[in-house]
Amino acid sequence: MPKKFYPSLNLLKDREEKFFDRFISWALTIGRLVVILTEIIALSAFIYRFTLDRQLIDLHSQIKQKGIIVSFLKNKEDTYRDLQGRLSITSAFSDSANRKVKILEDIIGFAPSGMSFNRVDILENRISVDANFQFISSLKSFVDSLKTYQNVESISINKIDNRLSSAVITVNITADLKK
Repeated sequence: MPKKFYPSLNLLKDREEKFFDRFISWALTIGRLVVILTEIIALSAFIYRFTLDRQLIDLHSQIKQKGIIVSFLKNKEDTYRDLQGRLSITSAFSDSANRKVKILEDIIGFAPSGMSFNRVDILENRISVDANFQFISSLKSFVDSLKTYQNVESISINKIDNRLSSAVITVNITADLKK
């Protein structure tokens, strides 16, 4: 069977697309794509904002919870800090006391025969010794031992009293300690 022929009537002339028509068609296509991309970006930013808002709300609730915990533990923290302060003060006094005990032991160890202590004062940076010596050689030996002692910076003999009635030399010695 032969194909049926339908006549067509074209009232417009055959004409080529002009550059302006092609440019307009291209610009409209690109414009549509730009609008679609802009809407996609705007929509994704809008959705992302909701996720950020949710995270912000979660963080605020976590901060509030942790703030409650911190306020609950504040008294214990204050007690702990007070205890730490007391321990540091005690440690400082303990170190100072240990140093003074060591110095006292060393000074007593320097005592030669024929020497007796009347009084020994150990301050933070000074030692004061009141002692009785039976012999000058004992006094010289004790002073020489103090001069060579590593913790002593300088020595001064403040008072020497020779008591002939008891055959004793009473001496007051002051030594400055190194810091």
